[in-house]
Amino acid sequence: MWKQLCSWILYKKLGWTKNVTVAHPDKYIICLAPHTSNWDFVLGQLYSGAEGWKINFLMKKEWFFWPLGILFRHLGGIPVWRTKRTSMTDNLAEEARRSKSFKLCITPEATRSANPDWKKGFLFISKKAGIPILLYGLDYERKYIECIHTFTPSDDVEGDMARIKAYFKPFKGKHPEKFSV
Repeated sequence: MWKQLCSWILYKKLGWTKNVTVAHPDKYIICLAPHTSNWDFVLGQLYSGAEGWKINFLMKKEWFFWPLGILFRHLGGIPVWRTKRTSMTDNLAEEARRSKSFKLCITPEATRSANPDWKKGFLFISKKAGIPILLYGLDYERKYIECIHTFTPSDDVEGDMARIKAYFKPFKGKHPEKFSV
């Protein structure tokens, strides 16, 4: 029932389409961009619901106040303390290695404002855990969700990030002026 409702809202009512051609293994990281609006979260939840998936996501800890914290954790939210140095990438990579299934969505911009300095943690998690990164683009102009590329990080982090940013360049966020590659 939930799957049909999410599908109806996303595809029929809101008019979004998708082009997803890559396989989704038991363990992966979704790199989602552009991230320019809180509506990206709503679309992500509708999309994962329509596909019948439960995918964890990282979100700044400030959103985990009562009662939203209960809801976000139930939906798969993992709070991030951006002001503290934690071993989050190591912990997530270890969890990915140990688990039979691991699905994590990350918005590397880490903010809805223009930020050319994307966070690289998802590359480190992927590399340490030996799992692929699925590049998911949201295009509000075309109401289009696309994932046609799987990425495996190399030892060249800066080069990897440049290639990932180039992949996302054609996508238009809800607020295109806030998207910076």
